[in-house]
Amino acid sequence: MEADPSRSARPRRVTSAVSGIVAAVAGLAFAQLAAAAVRPESSPVTAVGGTAVDLTPVAVREWAIRLFGTADKLVLTLGIVAVLVVVAALAGLLSVRHLPAGIAVAGGFGLLGAAAALSRPEASWWDALPSLLGGLTAAGVLWLLVTAAKRPRPAGAPPRGSPRTESGGGSWAMDRRGFGRLVTGVLAASVAAGFAGRRLGAHGSAGATASRARFVLPRPAVPAPPVPAGADLRVPGLAPFLTPDRDFYRVDTALVIPRVDADTWRLRIHGEGVTRPLTLDLRELLSRPLVEHDITLTCVSNEVGGPYAGNARWLGVRLADLLREAGVRPPSRGGPADQLVSRSVDGMTIGTPVEAVMDGREALLAVGMNGEPLPFAHGFPVRMVVPGLYGYVSACKWLTELRLTTFGAYDAYWVRRSWAQQAPVKTQSRIDTPRPYADLAPGRVAVAGVAWAQHRGIEGVEVRVDGGPWQRARLGAADGVDTWRQWVWPWEATPGRHRLEVRAIDGTGAVQTGLRAGTVPDGATGWHSVEVQVKALG
Repeated sequence: MEADPSRSARPRRVTSAVSGIVAAVAGLAFAQLAAAAVRPESSPVTAVGGTAVDLTPVAVREWAIRLFGTADKLVLTLGIVAVLVVVAALAGLLSVRHLPAGIAVAGGFGLLGAAAALSRPEASWWDALPSLLGGLTAAGVLWLLVTAAKRPRPAGAPPRGSPRTESGGGSWAMDRRGFGRLVTGVLAASVAAGFAGRRLGAHGSAGATASRARFVLPRPAVPAPPVPAGADLRVPGLAPFLTPDRDFYRVDTALVIPRVDADTWRLRIHGEGVTRPLTLDLRELLSRPLVEHDITLTCVSNEVGGPYAGNARWLGVRLADLLREAGVRPPSRGGPADQLVSRSVDGMTIGTPVEAVMDGREALLAVGMNGEPLPFAHGFPVRMVVPGLYGYVSACKWLTELRLTTFGAYDAYWVRRSWAQQAPVKTQSRIDTPRPYADLAPGRVAVAGVAWAQHRGIEGVEVRVDGGPWQRARLGAADGVDTWRQWVWPWEATPGRHRLEVRAIDGTGAVQTGLRAGTVPDGATGWHSVEVQVKALG
């Protein structure tokens, strides 16, 4: 009986696709091993992911943040891996018909990763090495698997069914068991390489972890007063007045959280108008007086009613004092620089108005958060915190450099991506409880939330139901002008579907605008609202 060609080709296609995927796994594993010896940011997935973030249009990135929240980086990484798996499978299929072309596709991903790694901030030629090694590994493994599977059977070997031939090549002769053993061996070597890479990477960051573990926060020269009684209204469902570190929002571009060794950390202050350039280690920085201050931070990507705001007690050195020590004068006093460009260890740049930093507000180089050293995810060992400005123009994490320049001479990272050069925080308010589309019992319901207008403060919050008259809410006690305030309003809920809206009044008397605007270029505006259903009596 004549063999069915489609049935004989099916296992061959599966084996070819598996060959490509196994080759990609081996390439990534050995690239990870090499990245542990160079730096974590040079890993192909991390480098390509970082480049993808840089090249993603602002509208798409904002959509991803809205849809995935702080899991956007994980989704991006999984997406890159998924694309790689598909392309690897196609490379395996191509290799059966034209081996050089399949190998070129496998190696081409290494070149792509190398180009991405070299395009990253602070990159050196060493950063291309992991991707190049990964590409060579993938190409070599693909050649090994395909040629082994196509090797002709020895003369006189008993047949295993219908002959399966390839034009221009030998028979597809390696039995499944033999091919499986070869694949298992390659995967075992890949797992070993990946595990070694993780261990080496962990060992490389062990110094940073140890430095944070033994870091003891100095006592502040100017401690923050206790949080006022009544600042936290303790309404169920309402965000706590001080946000725990584990719950504090994180929005940045780092696919791998930098782990900086406090013992080797350095800060350089230089640029226009700096008459006494400074280079400080952590011990020298902490020899200055430290102050403690409660400050609410807000991300410019926060939609109306969104979660990207948090309040913490920060400990650090006054940035204005440090700049004055370096001889810096603000523009209002004849200084030539109007922009302070902060740079992170991963190359991120953030531009802050010099005038805002030196106008008397508690702009800090922070080392502590809620009584503990900064978490790695929030900038250990040193970050900037400037009240009254959105984070993308004020809150540089993993800080390593401060350079004085002008807004006309330099555009920082986000400004080059369509965001405004200067971005004071806009007055915002949020309903935390009841949640949208909640089913409520009739009667008294506590409507509660938070409102913020950093560096101006909140003097009032108003709530209305179904477009009716605005009703004044009760405010929690104020903890200065740089933190949010909690509020609560007792509502006598009646059966039916209702729409609740909130607006705030800042410390200058200005009422929060109801005009809806998106986050780009300098923050969202509009009143937050929720719709709820109140059950009928009985």
